[in-house]
Amino acid sequence: MGSLQGMAEATGFTPLERRMVRLAEQGLGDDEIARRFRRSPGFVHRVLALARVPRGGDGRRADTLRPVERRVLKWREDGASSSDIATRFRRQPRSIEQIERLARYKQSAK
Repeated sequence: MGSLQGMAEATGFTPLERRMVRLAEQGLGDDEIARRFRRSPGFVHRVLALARVPRGGDGRRADTLRPVERRVLKWREDGASSSDIATRFRRQPRSIEQIERLARYKQSAK
């Protein structure tokens, strides 16, 4: 597996991953890191092993719409009314309209 050198500053890591990698880079063993985080040494070993796996992108999804937003937009394009969609999601029609507005705003901001 690859080295952890310089990975503590990598983007896309969670705060827990960054701190564990930083401690490993400083030479602390899995047992000591596990004790500091109140986790098992196996957990620390898995986190450090996964930190070596290359990650594509900057950690953000290319598609910024949530699944509910994608469904609402698709159903609206297919001609469903807000009240029809609202019953499917057990929400109020106003809520569906708000979800649709937000989804359209997100699409226009790309």
